[in-house]
Amino acid sequence: MSAGAPQIPIIVLKEGTNDSQGRGQLLSNINACVAVQDTIRTTLGPLGADKLMVSDRGEVVISNDGATIMKLLDIVHPAAKTLVDVARAQDAEVGDGTTSVVVFAGELLREARNFVEDGVSSHSIIRGYRKAAQLAVNKIKELAIQLDLSDEAKLRDLLMKCAATAMSSKLIRSNTSFFTKMVVDAVLTLDREDLNEDLIGIKKVPGGSMEDSQLVNGVAFKKTFSYAGFEQQPKYFKDPKILCLDVELELKAEKDNAEVRVDKVQEYQNIVDAEWRIIFAKLEAIVATGAKVILSRLPIGDLATQYFADRDIFCAGRVANDDLNRVVQTVGGSIQSTCSNIEERHLGTCNTFEERQVGGERFNLFEGCPKSKSCTLILRGGADQFIAEVERSLHDAIMIVKHALKNNLVVAGGGACEMELSKYLRDYSLTISGKQQNFIGAFARSLEVVPRQLCDNAGFDSTDIMNKLRMMHAKGDRWAGVDMASEGVANNFEKFVWEPSSVKSNAIMSAAEAATLVLSVDETIMNEPSKQPQGPPQRGGMPPGAAQRIMRGRGRGMPR
Repeated sequence: MSAGAPQIPIIVLKEGTNDSQGRGQLLSNINACVAVQDTIRTTLGPLGADKLMVSDRGEVVISNDGATIMKLLDIVHPAAKTLVDVARAQDAEVGDGTTSVVVFAGELLREARNFVEDGVSSHSIIRGYRKAAQLAVNKIKELAIQLDLSDEAKLRDLLMKCAATAMSSKLIRSNTSFFTKMVVDAVLTLDREDLNEDLIGIKKVPGGSMEDSQLVNGVAFKKTFSYAGFEQQPKYFKDPKILCLDVELELKAEKDNAEVRVDKVQEYQNIVDAEWRIIFAKLEAIVATGAKVILSRLPIGDLATQYFADRDIFCAGRVANDDLNRVVQTVGGSIQSTCSNIEERHLGTCNTFEERQVGGERFNLFEGCPKSKSCTLILRGGADQFIAEVERSLHDAIMIVKHALKNNLVVAGGGACEMELSKYLRDYSLTISGKQQNFIGAFARSLEVVPRQLCDNAGFDSTDIMNKLRMMHAKGDRWAGVDMASEGVANNFEKFVWEPSSVKSNAIMSAAEAATLVLSVDETIMNEPSKQPQGPPQRGGMPPGAAQRIMRGRGRGMPR
């Protein structure tokens, strides 16, 4: 081909594929993430605003929880979805700091935008951000203060302060003293080695006020579906034996269960009698154990319900799987899949069992359990959306207390930790030469977004307060942070605004990873949505799926 001949375009991608690349695409991705940050940043801190979101089905959610908002925003931009993932990861790992991590990741990208526009290689920025994130996490380990876990009374007080900090930005902040005690009591009932928060059950009952919420030191679950004879059963026991089953105690209609060919009516009667004898044998074996409370994952029918009522035994069938597991964790014993050979060690016990009315619902409550490793929070409130937000707030506080108890390392909140890290990284950046100085300095500036946004959301003069904070940290006051009470600055460690160090470390690493991930993308390829074939197949053509059926058929010995 001669040198002057025109180049023939080579088509590699399918027609309709959207392909965009280069610096413009990278800036577009950064702008999308910054737009998400602008949406969520107003919810940060004790005086942050709530968001009201309405789904396409008309369901209303009011929340300022970062992970919840990010999940409900239904973001379609592929790069901005990384911020959704980072918020979910923060929520799953440490439970709190979901708004902070999105705001910080967005600020890292905002700082990086200036470098990208100036033509700096994104890989140089990524290298600087990763170095800065590692330095920041190492510095947090130096700054963190270890809690004394030996004194139980002192430990409880410290955990309550951590829970109060987590609740300060939530809807329940006006009832902080009431809920902090409830949350700390709930976490301290768990096994210290495991600290499985799934064993803290949360039940929601509309009606009443928030102060009507209660902590059941044991297990509580809503009354299950009941059959005739249930109301004749006793609803209160003192020191009962409790048997948990995975057995169905119900007669089945023969036509549904089996096909039997008989010659005489008597033979059919024998089959029916055999089924009755089998279920009665199961019931007699259960009564012989001495258990007074029978729970089963499977249905307990009207025959068994009446049988137990005649013998002053309480039963509940179709108990939810998680509720039954929490009962076993609390009262002891084990779940039995058969009614034979049940021994004393298979049974649990508790001080009191009763069925109690809570609002408009009836609950079964097991209290005073000797092997109590579980508890239940019964939440009350006026509206369903309000109770749902209380549940989310308590979940964050529970996770914070769990991490403080597990890692027993805390730092000051209110932007104090971020300002100290910013000062440390800014000083470090001045000791190195080259481009990395700028990138680590940009990371340091990004950390200041947290205290600045706290001031903006509260209506404070952010410029004045940020200048004071920089001055105090330069003088060595490492715990100086934003004080919401005095609209100024204060030593937040002395004011007991505490957060587990793991929350900060995880937020910084997650945000840095999300930012570097977005910066590493220079091309986006979006395939055209697949179109389903319309109408019947053309004459002489093969119907949809025929080729697949032929290929599957050849494996069964069809000729090739």
